[in-house]
Amino acid sequence: MLPLRLFLAGLLLALLGCQPAGTDAQQAPASPPPPPVMRNIVFFGNSLTAGYGLPPQQSFPSLIQQKIDSAGLSWQCINAGVSGETTAGGLQRLPTVLAKRRPDVFVLELGANDGLRGIPVRETSQNLQRIIDAVRKQYPEAQIVLVGLEFPFDLSAFGGHRYARYADEFKAQFRPLAEKNHAAFVPFLLQGVLGRPELNLQDRAHPNAAGYRIVADNVWQVLEPVLRNYVVGK
Repeated sequence: MLPLRLFLAGLLLALLGCQPAGTDAQQAPASPPPPPVMRNIVFFGNSLTAGYGLPPQQSFPSLIQQKIDSAGLSWQCINAGVSGETTAGGLQRLPTVLAKRRPDVFVLELGANDGLRGIPVRETSQNLQRIIDAVRKQYPEAQIVLVGLEFPFDLSAFGGHRYARYADEFKAQFRPLAEKNHAAFVPFLLQGVLGRPELNLQDRAHPNAAGYRIVADNVWQVLEPVLRNYVVGK
């Protein structure tokens, strides 16, 4: 008969051998989940995008970024707005912007300065189309959001009826362009802001901080579904 000491030692070894794997206190911790993929929204426009006359954090792309962060979405806003930009100028500048930033969503807001210069609407539309074509050629998966504008922002400052026909043609060019390119469409950037002095700077053409909060809401109504439903290769 085995001595008691040997019997107990054997029993202990048997119990230790039956322990399930993974109970070791020194087990390696589980790997952390990979960080979410951060995608880019490039806002390509003029002074209305740049946030003319205001600190950068009050521009509507910055306000959109706040909405994105609050919603817990993995997108970053890139403000590529330049004051005074025409569609022709934007077309020339575009390759530099696209070389620096890959747009997953490209928000196109140009044309207002074409209107202020009386550039033919057909020329403006052609330049906008060329910009869209260039973005899709370099980044086929990028989704386009086209921003509608109206001209002039305040007809009374420019003679009213003298520009009525041009203003109608200018306004009418954006929706067909969006439909043709299967782009999301913001009908009018300055909806709720145009003609309200308390929401604009003294020039009556550019929103103030309160006005830009409304502008951001106008864009967000269209942009949020694009971001939430974004599918690579769509």
